[in-house]
Amino acid sequence: MTDQPVPAQHSETAPAGPDTESAPIKQRKNGLYPAVSEELAANMKSGWADTELRGLEPIPQAAETARRRAALSARFPGERLVVPAGNLRTRSNDTEYPFRAATEYAHLTGDRTEDGVLVLEPAGDGHEAVLYLMPRSNRENGEFWLDGQGELWVGRRHSLAEGEQLLGIPCRDVRKAAGELAAPDGPVRIVRGHDAGLEAALADRLDEKRDEELKTFLSELRLVKDDFEIGELQKAVDSTVRGFEDVVKVLDRAEATSERYIEGTFFLRARVEGNDIGYGSICAAGPHATTLHWVRNDGPVRSGELLLLDAGVETHTLYTADVTRTLPVNGRYSELQRKIYDAVYEAQEAGIAAVRPGAKYRDFHDAAQRVLATKLVEWGLIEGPVERVLELGLQRRWTLHGTGHMLGMDVHDCAVARTETYVDGTLEPGMCLTVEPGLYFQSDDLTVPEEYRGIGVRIEDDILVTEDGNRNLSAALPRAADEVESWMARLKG
Repeated sequence: MTDQPVPAQHSETAPAGPDTESAPIKQRKNGLYPAVSEELAANMKSGWADTELRGLEPIPQAAETARRRAALSARFPGERLVVPAGNLRTRSNDTEYPFRAATEYAHLTGDRTEDGVLVLEPAGDGHEAVLYLMPRSNRENGEFWLDGQGELWVGRRHSLAEGEQLLGIPCRDVRKAAGELAAPDGPVRIVRGHDAGLEAALADRLDEKRDEELKTFLSELRLVKDDFEIGELQKAVDSTVRGFEDVVKVLDRAEATSERYIEGTFFLRARVEGNDIGYGSICAAGPHATTLHWVRNDGPVRSGELLLLDAGVETHTLYTADVTRTLPVNGRYSELQRKIYDAVYEAQEAGIAAVRPGAKYRDFHDAAQRVLATKLVEWGLIEGPVERVLELGLQRRWTLHGTGHMLGMDVHDCAVARTETYVDGTLEPGMCLTVEPGLYFQSDDLTVPEEYRGIGVRIEDDILVTEDGNRNLSAALPRAADEVESWMARLKG
């Protein structure tokens, strides 16, 4: 990686001075970058082709993002609403983490670039939307080649005119945003946690409780997916299925290396077909499968043990799948592995059957937990009756977690929705959720027979609530033990 010049000291969240766009760019003085001569500076200003893109088609979800903004406008009449994309975050020294736009911002705009700010300005009975973005790099002051975030270093970005064509929203220079928004002019709400500079600029006009109400509404706005979102979720799932197939084909190489070979194999599929992975892949072999969020992925992969693979591809529009399969590394379940796997499969079947419009959200969890509690009593691992076990939650020593969650742009989507609209709510067509029961017997759990210890099983699918029941978006990936074994045998050739 080449050394970079010091980024220009302009800020998208600081009021712009009169010479923001013409001030000379500060440059590193460490011997590696000598002072810019007047001749070189003049040379770099000219001789560049016009690359402006014209006649662009709107992004596919432009109509949907407009409807979402209209719903937001109707909920908060007469108030200025500010929704930032977020800023780059430093990984180390002068390198940054890959940027991922804030979910609320991307959901309302379809834009995925850093530093953007969506503003809904009160106008008449509703609002006018304005999108603040970074414009093209300035070539007159050398920004494009001397700024560490200039286009010569990090690539071309859309002009403001191009942004308007693509997103269907009037666009302005984000470096002027804080100054324009700081003027006292009625109530303001902001989605917090994404742009500290903008929050500081508006600090004397913000109220934490009111801002929480805005974020909660935007979370609940994602509870029911529109047709575009459902299509994107299906794309994410389809790529994820192919990623699981990729992993099965290389299990022999994973055995020769580690869980990281599995992680890297799935990541390749995510980057080739999507934007990224939707969350840290869990590639848990052997006893690591009993750790719910095992993302270190640095352990051995051994024949005769199980691999719990929990992974999802994120599409270019930031919708993610979330699928889990527990696979026998050698392609065949042992008798005990199959017994535990079949119990989890039966619990998942009961959970999926409970997903339908009009059902309570908690119903699928309760159905799955009842099956698992019954199995634990039957195996003599816990004293019944089952009703007592469920009342006291005694099965949770081995089931550990809830049986699912909403899914969308966030893997745990709609996370700040109100309890009454989410976990205490009712399922509706268009909701998408995971059903993922599991059984986990820790390696040091002396309350179970020794042969159980170190075995963890989870099965997870992405389920869409339909008008007449549900649809398993990840049905292309085998679930029943016999089907899994046959599928693995075919892929291994």
